[in-house]
Amino acid sequence: MRITKEKAQQNHDSVVAAASELFRARGFEGVRVSEITGAAGLTHGGFYNHFESKDDLALQALTSAFSQMAAERAKSTDLAEMLTLYLSRAARRAPGKSCPAAALVGDVARGDQRLKSVFAEGLENMIASVERGLRPSAVGEASPRERAIGVVTRMVGALALSRAVPDAGPLGDEILRAALGACLSDIAD
Repeated sequence: MRITKEKAQQNHDSVVAAASELFRARGFEGVRVSEITGAAGLTHGGFYNHFESKDDLALQALTSAFSQMAAERAKSTDLAEMLTLYLSRAARRAPGKSCPAAALVGDVARGDQRLKSVFAEGLENMIASVERGLRPSAVGEASPRERAIGVVTRMVGALALSRAVPDAGPLGDEILRAALGACLSDIAD
């Protein structure tokens, strides 16, 4: 039985959305294709009608995840609000729904150049959105781009590190609080 182009696109989009969340939660190697298609409400059988490979899906899922995060950043009224949401316990506990940079940096570092290019594009967009939110700095200080890179690296690193320590201990929350304080200070300059 043939399906319409619209239904085929819906199926494709459902698989990408499911993969985007599962990859962020468990890494590229931590998820089987059958789990992704199952999460999308589909069978494994049609996967290769939509994607050349799991790697192809990873590229599309990463692109989708960065697009989702760009939309979330755009909802913030200002940079301080965005930072507060990003460096929160809620974001720490929801890797599948939050920043792909913090969730997948290790996986991407071991990935191929195509994956790194998609990651770099998403990271560039994060840097640009932070840079747009910065106040002008005093003469002689770091450029707005340098300041934005500093904020983004602190954000991503803090969120990733906070997830790498036991949730029951205080260190994860301390990492997030310290990074938020430093980032808020950086953007106030």
